[in-house]
Amino acid sequence: MSSGDTLYHRLGGDEQISNIVDEFYERVLADESVAHFFDDVDMAAQRAHQTQFLSAVAGGPVEYDGEEMRAAHEGLGLEPQHFEAIATHLDAALREFDVSDDARDDIMSEVAALEDDVLVR
Repeated sequence: MSSGDTLYHRLGGDEQISNIVDEFYERVLADESVAHFFDDVDMAAQRAHQTQFLSAVAGGPVEYDGEEMRAAHEGLGLEPQHFEAIATHLDAALREFDVSDDARDDIMSEVAALEDDVLVR
């Protein structure tokens, strides 16, 4: 794989990743089972962090400087079904933007690897 063929580039770079994140949060905030976790969250900042995170996970020229995953989710009371709902919305947002199956699988594998930290277990 050449450096121009990173997952970041296959996703469409920063602008497209930002669009995917917007779609993702529209889905999350419309889902009553998880929307309440974002009631007191600055969503502009949250979207920026998520765009940065997704870009970094995808191997883009971005370093994620958000809170360490476990610390960021400490005390939220997240359960496995919440993680699953969020992951499902991310997968749906990636599909909405015609992200290839391979690229989607790569991202979802990266996200799945974070489950224990997100659920603080």
